[in-house]
Parts: sequence; structure tokens; C-alpha cells
Amino acid sequence: MAITIDEKFQSRPATGGENAQTDLIYILRGSDDEVALKAALVAATSFHYDGLWRKSWRVEQMGNQLWEGTVTYATLEQVNSEVGTIRLSIDTSGSTVHITQSLKTIGKYAPPGKTAPDFKGAIGVTHDNVEGVDIVLPLFKFTATKVFDPDHLPSLGDLYSLTGQVNSGSFTVRDTITGLTITLNAGECLFNGAKVSEPRSDGNIEISYDFAASPNVTGLAIGPITGVNKKGFEYLWVRYADIDDAQVLVKQPIAAYVERVYEAGDYAGLGLS
Repeated sequence: MAITIDEKFQSRPATGGENAQTDLIYILRGSDDEVALKAALVAATSFHYDGLWRKSWRVEQMGNQLWEGTVTYATLEQVNSEVGTIRLSIDTSGSTVHITQSLKTIGKYAPPGKTAPDFKGAIGVTHDNVEGVDIVLPLFKFTATKVFDPDHLPSLGDLYSLTGQVNSGSFTVRDTITGLTITLNAGECLFNGAKVSEPRSDGNIEISYDFAASPNVTGLAIGPITGVNKKGFEYLWVRYADIDDAQVLVKQPIAAYVERVYEAGDYAGLGLS
């Protein structure tokens, strides 16, 4: 049986003044599924009524698939109490990366009377190649979700153009409920894009921003190469060559390169400040 909704004769009690409020009261029939009844009530009522915004709704059981539903409309100031709220969720799940260079060679072993070649930390060296290995490294990922008044949304063009860019300056985002704060130096944050919600029942819109973070590092050592500096999302790769080690040709790192692969952007355009 389909759910039917009819407004009660005693509907629309109103309060005027600074905290103006109006309740629209309905009779709902045809189901005892509270979730379905609430959904039907929302679908049947408007975001706005008499200059007010839909703030909340509820249903109360009266018996025999008969329910009373109330939709409360209030001023935009009352409804917008959540506007500007930012919530953070954090994920430090590891990410698999392929490396060709170890942090340190712990041991070298060879048959009696022989000396194991020194590859200067290169991993999986063959006659023609340095094969490397896949390892798990921590990747700091986080999502910031902010509630916006629909009249004050950030530019969709900015959201689009900043996607896939690292932060050009220091970037700070704070959870307005818990106070948890994330601050990242220039180059340590990568914006992976945003999702814009449909308008909520109160007319406000949520935007969820996805980020990844990686620290800037200085003074890296790669075999005999030292003093390597790399920002978080710059790409580091190593050039190997055949080197004579105790009259044996072995592959060793002879150069390290740091490449910029992401453009930098001003995150002020995201509207998270």
C-alpha cells in the first residue's frame, strides 16, 4: 500500500519575531516503516515555506499504520547553525610502492674465498637491470567535509583546476568540532578532488575534499650520493651504471634525480580557511 500524506486542519502553528518558526503537521497512512515514512514526508514537502527554511522533521506513531508527521521551518540563521562546520576523517593505511634502493645493506655473503659485490644499496641487481622490490609505506590520507550556505559556495572552477595540484604555501585545516588540526608545509599536500552533495533538508550543501600528505625530506643518502632534498610529492629516481668493484663489474647508483611532476596551487580557492 502506498504512503499517503495529508496536511492536518490544525497545521501551521507559527511563532513570529527574531526566531520565527512554523510547524506544518501531516497525517501519514499506509506503512509502519518509520524510515520510509520520514523519506516520504521529506519528498512531499518543500525546502522553503513563507520565507522560512525547512529545519527538521519527525514522525510519531498513532496506531494501525496511522502516523503524525511534523515539518519545522525556521529562519535561515537558525537553520544555518552548522554552516562553516568542518569535520576531518583520517586514513593512514599503507600504500605499496616500488623501490630500487634500500635504506641500508645489513649483510653481504659470498662463498669461502669470495667477496660479495657491493651494489651500494641497489636491490635485486641482475646483469642488465636493477629489479627492486615492492614495499608498504605509510600514506597519510584525509578528508575534510565542510557545510556551506548555498549562496557562498567556492568556485567549481577552482575545485576543478586545483585537483591534482600540491599546495604552493603552508596549508592548515581544522576540525571545528574536535579541534584536531593538520598543518602541512608547501609541497606536502596533494588535493585529489572534491565531491559536492545535493542540497540537504536544511538547504545547505556539504563538500568533501580528499587529500594525501607526504613529508618534505632533506639530506637523503642514496648509496654514495648524499645531500638529496625532495618535497613530499616530487619524484625521486636513481641512475645506475656498471662500476668496477674488485675487478668485477657491478651496478651501482651514480646519480639521483628529483623531478617535479605536479603543479602547485593556492589552496585558498578551496574555501576551507
